[in-house]
Amino acid sequence: MGTNSQRSPFKTQVDVNACAQCDDDSTMPIVSVKGLKENWQKWSSEHQENQKLNPFSHDTRLSAVAPQRGQDDYGKPQEGSLTEKRGKEAHTHIGREVQKLCEVIRNIGELKEDGDRHDSHKKVITVEFGKLFEHYVTISNTLVGILLRARKQGLVDFKGEMLWQGKDDHVVITLLE
Repeated sequence: MGTNSQRSPFKTQVDVNACAQCDDDSTMPIVSVKGLKENWQKWSSEHQENQKLNPFSHDTRLSAVAPQRGQDDYGKPQEGSLTEKRGKEAHTHIGREVQKLCEVIRNIGELKEDGDRHDSHKKVITVEFGKLFEHYVTISNTLVGILLRARKQGLVDFKGEMLWQGKDDHVVITLLE
């Protein structure tokens, strides 16, 4: 019973002083049925409350009103939940990836005059997608996704919706910051 309780989500109350002697002089804890019942009831109550907050639950006694489209908290995880924590960690990770990409572009890119902008004397760093792909593939396998995120943040610019290896190797990527 002792080893099975390690896998169980319920904590059992064990009276340390009340151990039964077995034939081979090993001790076995006696588990209180009352303790098991109380722990089961506690877990059951907590689970029911969580299900009331779960929008995918078929529980008809919902106590929380689901946010409607247009509200501030619509499409966002509950405050303090693991989902919110994971989302913040992912956002931070992607931010670091974007900064790493900009650093790689600065290192391997070429300084050129920006002819596309109003101030033609301004210098920008550019690199072709093929060259960037060759260097960045050893760092991460998500180059295109990170480039799209960096463009959305206004850090880089390139022509086209999507970049494909081989086909778009000569597309120029410009570092804007």
